[in-house]
Amino acid sequence: MRRLTPLDEGSVMAAKRMEGTSGTAFPGHTATDESVLVVTEGRCTIEFAETRHDLAPGDAFVVPSGEWHKVTGGPDFKAVHVMPKAIRFDFFERPDPDI
Repeated sequence: MRRLTPLDEGSVMAAKRMEGTSGTAFPGHTATDESVLVVTEGRCTIEFAETRHDLAPGDAFVVPSGEWHKVTGGPDFKAVHVMPKAIRFDFFERPDPDI
């Protein structure tokens, strides 16, 4: 299970809740702007083309713009994702590092 729920928005920023069960991945993508992921429950892994970061409750991670990434939830994963309202996403599978 994975779920993305709008929480609130202002004139420039929006906040959404991300929820997932163990091993459930959100689609890989790039984004036009930076965003911040704050883990509130459970754990997750955020994977980039050449690195990965394991996050736990209370961790905040600034997701850079333009870099492919994918979030995979651990048991009972919940987070708040704060981003500009104007952000745009391009969804695709992990880039092949040999290309």
